[in-house]
Amino acid sequence: MNDRSISQSGVSRRTLLLGSATAAVVAGGAGFLLGRAGDEETPAQTAAPAAPPAKYRSRPDLNGLPDVTITTPATGTAPGFVFLTPFAGASLRGPLIVDEKGSPVWFKKVPDPATVAIDFKAQRYRGEPVLTWWEGTIGGTGGQGVGQGEFVVVDQAYREVTRIRAAGSEQADQHDLVLTPDGTALFWVYDPVPFDLTPMGGPADGVLHDGVLQEIDVATGRKVFEWRGRDHISLDESYAPLPQGESAHLPYDYLHPNSVSLDTDGHLLFSARHTWGLYKVHRKTGAVIWRIGGKKSDFRVDEKAAFSWQHDLQRRRDGDYSIFDNGAGITTEKDYSRGLIFRVDEKAKTVTFVAEHVHPQRVSAPTQGNFRELPDGGTFVGWGQQPHFTEHNADGTVRLAGHLPEDNQSYRAYKAEWAGAARDQPALGLRVEGDNVIASVSWNGHTGVSRWRARAGGQPRALSTAVEADRTGFETTLTLPGIPEYVVAEALDEAGQVIGSSSAIPVRV
Repeated sequence: MNDRSISQSGVSRRTLLLGSATAAVVAGGAGFLLGRAGDEETPAQTAAPAAPPAKYRSRPDLNGLPDVTITTPATGTAPGFVFLTPFAGASLRGPLIVDEKGSPVWFKKVPDPATVAIDFKAQRYRGEPVLTWWEGTIGGTGGQGVGQGEFVVVDQAYREVTRIRAAGSEQADQHDLVLTPDGTALFWVYDPVPFDLTPMGGPADGVLHDGVLQEIDVATGRKVFEWRGRDHISLDESYAPLPQGESAHLPYDYLHPNSVSLDTDGHLLFSARHTWGLYKVHRKTGAVIWRIGGKKSDFRVDEKAAFSWQHDLQRRRDGDYSIFDNGAGITTEKDYSRGLIFRVDEKAKTVTFVAEHVHPQRVSAPTQGNFRELPDGGTFVGWGQQPHFTEHNADGTVRLAGHLPEDNQSYRAYKAEWAGAARDQPALGLRVEGDNVIASVSWNGHTGVSRWRARAGGQPRALSTAVEADRTGFETTLTLPGIPEYVVAEALDEAGQVIGSSSAIPVRV
């Protein structure tokens, strides 16, 4: 029945809508149809089971996002958002920003079928804020993840700036990416090379996963520095067992480097999980300046500072160092994982314990994880294989805690300030409830929205009814009285200025 036949029958469009058994639901911007009105059923008919309510009516494509649960509400926290990469058990995989209440701020789905996002964080490139993450597939032997992929860089409008790829035939590993002030990128490549493993009890025609650190000029893709682990670290330093039996010819991952960072003097710091070693490497010559931990430590490490299967070596502003001490991996050395802070005396050749930050539940993370200092002196911990994240005061007390669903995980979790201004339109979803239209509005990634306004009327250019509401999480709902023909959603900043609007969406039957 078209609008003309409705008019001729003496039945108004409003009456028809209110007489429907169910209401039409339409998403804005893209105009997705989320539902349809149904006819009245006779008593003999049986209604189909009701579908579960949509999580986001304005963005049905994001309804599969995993929930982030906050268990310790934020108290005295550092400003910023939480950066996660849900990938295990998630129907949607990709970089995810949430606020301190666990509500999504921005999400981008990575390509199917096997691609995942890893190590999502805020950095700077050419002096401007950017977001970076790794995209690719993960394999490996012995349950240890080895990545084949590339890094993505996007600007504050979420436009892709570039993709950073490894030089040569290999692909970039997922464990870390550092953008330097020189316009270069530091990251790892796991290079499988033929290697005689007979001294270790393996085959003469074996394969070694060599840990290769590359520095690439981001603008040109030119390699400016390369460091190979097998040239500096011997296989007998490893705690990882050789692949056995039918797997004997798979690559032996003896080193498993999993972080890289710059020390205050410009030299390189990195962690190697399978040697339980932390290394400082000369930026120009590649020589190992020192090693801490493992079988050939240059320093005496006190008992409380001892670590194993660790991740994420960082230099702190006060001169101390920190790592995420897994304490478990191929073997279990500690009952729980921790963020460990320690002090290095290069003259006395000693490493002494400073502090540890632990999860309230004393969780153990056999893989993954990170531990980062925040600008106010607090710290933020991603608990790796465990789906948790925590923010701590300088004394180690927890001031924010949350987690992904228990069947999920995020390789790392970060906290940072971020201002995003998405260039697409806000999204709008509509449904009729009784004598009202409910407008659901969102704007994926735009951090400048303070309030929402919904305007309605009989024509797209004649919208006389308006309602406003404060932004409430990723999606905000507004109730419009009556059944208008069209609705538009407008995003407002703190000053009440319109910073974006949806298309005019018809309220359809």
